[in-house]
Amino acid sequence: MIELSVIIPVKNEALGLDELHREITATLEPWGRPYEVIVVDDGSTDNSFEVLSRIQAADPRWRIIRFRRNFGQTAAFSAGFAQARGRFIATSDGDLQNDPRDIPAMVERLEADDLDIVCGWRRNRQDALVSRLLPSKIANRLISWATGVRLHDYGCSLKIFRSEVVKPLKLYGEMHRFIPAIASEQGVKIAEVVVNHRARRHGSSKYGISRTTRVILDLLTVKFLLSYSTRPVQIFGLIGLTMLTPGTIVLAYLAFVKMFAGESIGNRPLLLLGILLVFTGVQLITLGLLAELQARTYHESQDKPTYVIREIRESRGEPNQT
Repeated sequence: MIELSVIIPVKNEALGLDELHREITATLEPWGRPYEVIVVDDGSTDNSFEVLSRIQAADPRWRIIRFRRNFGQTAAFSAGFAQARGRFIATSDGDLQNDPRDIPAMVERLEADDLDIVCGWRRNRQDALVSRLLPSKIANRLISWATGVRLHDYGCSLKIFRSEVVKPLKLYGEMHRFIPAIASEQGVKIAEVVVNHRARRHGSSKYGISRTTRVILDLLTVKFLLSYSTRPVQIFGLIGLTMLTPGTIVLAYLAFVKMFAGESIGNRPLLLLGILLVFTGVQLITLGLLAELQARTYHESQDKPTYVIREIRESRGEPNQT
């Protein structure tokens, strides 16, 4: 039985793959637990796949998944989760900046404290200040505030999960960084540990400051899924009522002025504002009701539970006869 599956997405990392294999082997072999390494070639255009094939032929503990084109890091992790056979799942980058020597201690911390997720924290991060560190700090604070799961380093790929926590997750976009927040809906226990972070040795980073925009947009999706996926009318309806109420008051006032004061209201901008608020409010409330029906259909058609049971303890035996 495999104890640990290590999932590593790579793209154009051929120069460092042999070193990566040596480091992982030197760390996990002495650890003494059965493990596998799943490397996902995410559309590399160099000879990464040839190097990985050679490594896999010499070490059957390595399994290689090759994408037809570049689908992104989230898709790579998702493919790895689907193929993983270990009781625990570790994720890591393939650029040698994450240190494999942190993995055994993180697994042992997860077991010792009965945790579900252990996240790495690159406290002494070896990256450029303007293009990587500053956007990361802003994103971490924003994600922690929006999701309620407070971590110092959402962007660190080095994490340990119990397999039953991540295997059911459906990931897309840039959502791999939000896994702890998404999994928090199940009531998981999460901890963060300081890990070693090293400067990049080969090639150049695939990510820059432009990625921040995509992260923020995905954060909006995650926030909605965490807070309103099973009750969408509460957000659409709330916004709708916020607009419908003042719109109704405005139109009622104008109707009073027209009927009892005999004043003309056809040329007043206030009339257009009132109509706009009322129509928009009604549309949003209707949208919320339709979203409620769609959410109910989604959960019932897939028999998707609205709760997650951690464990059941009971005594089994024949009932007492009287």
